[in-house]
Amino acid sequence: MFVKFLRSVIPGSFWALVVKEVREILRSKELVILLTLAPILQILLYGFTLNPDTTKINLGVVDYAHVAESRELISALTENKVFVLKQYQPSQAKLGEQVREGNITIGLVIPPNFKRQLDRNRPADLQILVDGVDANTAGIASAYLLRILQEHGRQLLPNIALPLIRPAHTFLYNPGLISGWFFVPGVIGITLTLVSSLVSALTVIREKDVGTLEQLLMTPAAIWEILLAKIVPLFILLMGTFSIALGVARLVFGVPLRGNLFLLLLLSGLYLFVGIGIGILLATVSKNQQQVVLTAFFANIPLIQLSGAIAPIDSMPEFLRYLSILNPLRHYIRILRGILLKGIGIDMLYPNVFALLLFAAFFLTISIRQFRKQLT
Repeated sequence: MFVKFLRSVIPGSFWALVVKEVREILRSKELVILLTLAPILQILLYGFTLNPDTTKINLGVVDYAHVAESRELISALTENKVFVLKQYQPSQAKLGEQVREGNITIGLVIPPNFKRQLDRNRPADLQILVDGVDANTAGIASAYLLRILQEHGRQLLPNIALPLIRPAHTFLYNPGLISGWFFVPGVIGITLTLVSSLVSALTVIREKDVGTLEQLLMTPAAIWEILLAKIVPLFILLMGTFSIALGVARLVFGVPLRGNLFLLLLLSGLYLFVGIGIGILLATVSKNQQQVVLTAFFANIPLIQLSGAIAPIDSMPEFLRYLSILNPLRHYIRILRGILLKGIGIDMLYPNVFALLLFAAFFLTISIRQFRKQLT
C-alpha cells in the first residue's frame, strides 16, 4: 500500500533514475568493496591497534568539608597540570551528571569529616568517579590520582605508616576499562565519513568521466528528480554500511548498546546526509576521479584529526579545541559514544543533533546548488 502511494506521488522518471543509479553502483566492484569490506577492515584494524597518550584531564570536585586541608588537596591535584579543575559542584548527584554528560573525566567527592579524620590520624575516605568510556584516559587518570593522593598523604604526616587518604574508585560506563569500547565508535564515525564522502563523490564524478552528464539533461526528469535519485540509493546503501560496522562493533569488540537503537539509526542517517553533501560538493569542484579522491583525502584528514576519535579533544591546544566545534564528525562521535556506552538520549545530545542539522543543511544546499549549475 505504501509503495503504491509513493508511485502515485513520485513520477515514474524518478524511479527509473533510482534503478539506474543502483545498477551503476552495484556494477562498480570498487564501490561495492568500499561499502562493505572497507568498514570491516578499518574497524578491526584501528579497534585493535589505537592507543594514544593522554594529557590534561578534566577534574570536577564536590567539597563538603570546606576546610584548608581540602583546598590544599585540590591544589596538590592540579599543580602538576595533569588535572585541570573544570568545575566545583554542590552535590555528588550533580557531579555524577557531569561525568555522564562527558564534561569531566574525574569526579572527586571530599566528605564533611575529612579534617576530623586527618586530625585523628585516621584514613580519610574519598569518593572518586571516573568516566570509563575512554579506558585509556581512565586508567592514566586513576594512576596519576592515586600517586598524587599517596604523596600528599605522606607530606601531611610523614611519620604515619597507614595511608591518610583512602580513595574509593567507581568506574562508570566501562568498568572493565576496555579500550576498544572507546576507539571503535570513533572508528565507525571515521569510516562513515570516508565512505559517504568518497562514494557520493565518485558516483557524481563518474557522470563527468563517461560523458553522461549531458545525457541527464535530455531525460524527461526535473533537476530535483536527478538529484534525489542520486541521494536516495546512496543513503540506503550507506545505512547498510553503518549496520555492518555496528554489527562488527557488537560481535567482535562487545561494544554495548545502552541507548535507543532507533535514535542511533536516525542520527546516523542524519550524519550520512552530511557526508553525502560533502561528497557531492567535492565532485562538483573536481574534474576527474583522481582529483576527487585526492581532494577527499585532504578534506577528510582535518575532520578526523579534530574529531576526538583518535585522541581526546581536551588534550589539544585551546585554538584547536574551539575549532573542532565546527567539525561535524566531532558531534557525531559524541552522539555515538553517548548512545552506545552511556545510554543517554536526545535531552543531553540536542546541541550535537542541532549542529548536525545545520551541517547537513549547509553542505546539501551548497552541493545541490553547485550540481544544478553543472546541469544548466
